[in-house]
Amino acid sequence: MTTEQLAAGSLPASAVTSTARWTLFAASFGFLMVSLDATIVNVALPTLNEELDAGLSQLQWVVDGYTLTFAALQLVGGSLSDRLGARRAFALGLSLFILASLACGLAVSPGMLIAARFVQGIGAAMQLPASLAMIRHAYPDGAARNRAVGVWAAAGGAAVAAGPVIGGLLLVWLGWRSLFLVNLVIGALGLLATMRAQSTRVGKARRLDLPGQVVIMLTLCGLVFALIEGGSMGWLSPAVLIALAAAVAGSVTFVWWERRAPEPMLPLRLFGRPVVSAASVAGFVQNFSYYGIVFLLSLFLQDQRGYSALETGLLFLPMSIAAMTSNLLGGRLTARLGPRLPMMGGQFLFACGLLALLAAGTDAPNWAVCLATVPVGIGGGAVVPAMSSAVLEAVEPAYAGVASAELNTARQVGGAVGVALFGALVAGDFLPGLRLSLVIAAAALFCGSAVTARWVRVRGN
Repeated sequence: MTTEQLAAGSLPASAVTSTARWTLFAASFGFLMVSLDATIVNVALPTLNEELDAGLSQLQWVVDGYTLTFAALQLVGGSLSDRLGARRAFALGLSLFILASLACGLAVSPGMLIAARFVQGIGAAMQLPASLAMIRHAYPDGAARNRAVGVWAAAGGAAVAAGPVIGGLLLVWLGWRSLFLVNLVIGALGLLATMRAQSTRVGKARRLDLPGQVVIMLTLCGLVFALIEGGSMGWLSPAVLIALAAAVAGSVTFVWWERRAPEPMLPLRLFGRPVVSAASVAGFVQNFSYYGIVFLLSLFLQDQRGYSALETGLLFLPMSIAAMTSNLLGGRLTARLGPRLPMMGGQFLFACGLLALLAAGTDAPNWAVCLATVPVGIGGGAVVPAMSSAVLEAVEPAYAGVASAELNTARQVGGAVGVALFGALVAGDFLPGLRLSLVIAAAALFCGSAVTARWVRVRGN
């Protein structure tokens, strides 16, 4: 398969140009890389515990340091995309991500690794909204764009799902540092494709909403700190209570400021469109459930069952294949029927898969665990292209970057909260905490499906 065929996926040749294909290829490589780093490290957690002497809370920060920064800076990344031009913002973010990945691979302590993961999050926050904005500009036709988003989502979704598999192979063959150094190769390919991608016009020179950015960063830091440290410090400890209070106050302050800011980072009028709000809810519960449960399953399979990193990764393989296939089919289904059915049905099926894991029990044979993860992959894979296409169709091109950033902010916040909350639940007694986490995740997905059924009525609403 040629590079252009890989980038175009199932897109008809008449619908796209060569430049559009390279744009999709670059955007997909970027999404693949930032998504891979959200889960690839999970199978290495016991190894990091041994080689870097990292405790449970530090391991949570290795995962959440990345997703937290990724989430907190998505909106400013979207603003930069609209302001600088999507291709330029994408290239800058991708370059920073590559350098931060090198620092992760050279880390000699948990603190150094966590700090480098924060920087990775900054680079990811710059490039992800720009990648969707690049697709929005390169594919003006709605049907072609939906299929393109399906290819883009397949790259990211497959990377998220395949992260444990790839991580297990790299860990066995090359050691834990290779999990980060592989980004140098992926990033280089992405930069080469970006050079041939469609150029995007520089948008209106809007001022950066620095007060809004500071408030949202402090809000998310307070929330994630409280959830991660609550299990070890105690939920009623002064530091945890102060962090929770800061998160609540920050949320209120952010909404108040964005209503009054002359050039808000997040125009709240976007939420006047039901599909934008529904997609945000779907994005939050999707990553909340997926990242949190994959984090726990990786620990469960290695610490509780004694499997190696490679064996753990291979057990995730059926889910990975299901997710990638569903991403591609979800893009086609969205192009034909609109986003409602894939979003609603995907979340429902995802929840059923989690309940199947719960019903199988902690002593279930491997085949039962693998079988239960298949609907998780299918359901989760169908949601991503649908909600991404829905948001892009609901906003004008000038706001493609900030709208994409808002959706991905909701997704990354969900992932950070899922890892933090579920990690706290298993801190005392692992197996009861795992069961409770599965129930919470399934309930959140059922709620997300109901919100989609209520708010997403027709195409483009």
